[in-house]
Amino acid sequence: MTTSASIVGRSVHGLTYAVLGWAVAYGGVRLAWTVGEAPEFGRLGLDLLGFTGWWSVALCAAAGGLAVALDRVATWRPALAGLAWAVAGALVAAAAILLPELVGLLLFTVGPFFDPLAFASRLGCVTGAALLALATARYQRRTRGDCSDCCRTVPPGVRRSAPARWARWAAWAAVGGLVTRFAAQFVVGFDRVDQSAALYGLEIGLVLAGVLLPLALVYHWGEVWPGWVPLLADRTIPRPLLLVPGFGLGAGIVAYFGMGMVQVSSGSHSEFSDAFLWVAMSAYLVMGVGLVIGSTDYHLRTRRQCGTCGR
Repeated sequence: MTTSASIVGRSVHGLTYAVLGWAVAYGGVRLAWTVGEAPEFGRLGLDLLGFTGWWSVALCAAAGGLAVALDRVATWRPALAGLAWAVAGALVAAAAILLPELVGLLLFTVGPFFDPLAFASRLGCVTGAALLALATARYQRRTRGDCSDCCRTVPPGVRRSAPARWARWAAWAAVGGLVTRFAAQFVVGFDRVDQSAALYGLEIGLVLAGVLLPLALVYHWGEVWPGWVPLLADRTIPRPLLLVPGFGLGAGIVAYFGMGMVQVSSGSHSEFSDAFLWVAMSAYLVMGVGLVIGSTDYHLRTRRQCGTCGR
C-alpha cells in the first residue's frame, strides 16, 4: 500500500512539469493581455472563443493546479479525472477557430481573417489541452490498475475483430449529419455562398471526412487497402492514417460548431437564418461525434496485443 510519506517523496512526473510550464508561460501571456492591452488580432478581433479575459487566465491556473493534483493523488477519483477532462475540453473549445484555419492552410488559402498572432495563441491553447489530457490519461492508468505499457484495463478481456454495432450506427450517423448539412444548404440556396476554388476544396474535404472516413473506420476496407489500389493492394493500412484525422477532425468539429451553437443561442447575428444555423450546426455536431465514436472503436479493435498484459 502506498503510504503518505512515499506519495510526498515521489518525484514529480515530467508531464506535470510540462503542464505547469505551459500554465505559467501561456497563462502569463493571457494575464498580461487581460490587465494590459490585448492585440487587435486582425479583422476578426479575437483569438479565443468564450474563454477570454480572466476566464482564459482561470483555465490556465486550473490546468496547472489539476496537473499537480493528478500527480499527487494516489487513488482513483472520478471527479478529479472528470474535472481535468472538462478543463482540457474547455481549452480545445476556446481555440475552436483553429479547425477552419488548419483546413485553410491545407488548401493553401488562409482567408481574410487570418492573423498569425491569433493563430499562434490558439496553437498554444490547444497545446495546453493536449498536455493536460496526457496527464489525465496517465493518472487514470496509474490509479485504476491499467497496464503500464498499453493503458488497457487488466485483467485481459476479449479482443474484437469486428466493429461494434454502436460504432457502425455512429459512422452512419456521421454520414447522415453531412447529408443533412448539404440538404440545409440546398434549401437556402448554394448561390448565397462564394463559389471560390477554396470553397470547392472545402466541400470535397467535407465529403471525404463525412462519408469516406467514418465508413472506413467501421468496415474492413478501412483496415486493408482494397485490391484496386495500385501498389498498396491487400497491405495493412497504417492506423494513424485514419485515427489522426478521425480523432482530430471529430474533436475539432465538435468544439468549433459547439461554440458556434453557443454563439447563436446568445443572439449573435449572421446572414443566414437561425433555423438554418441550428440545423447545419447540429448536423456538424452529429458528424463530429460520430467520427470520435468510430475512431474509438477503430483504435480498440486494431491495436496490437500487449506483451505485458496480454490484451
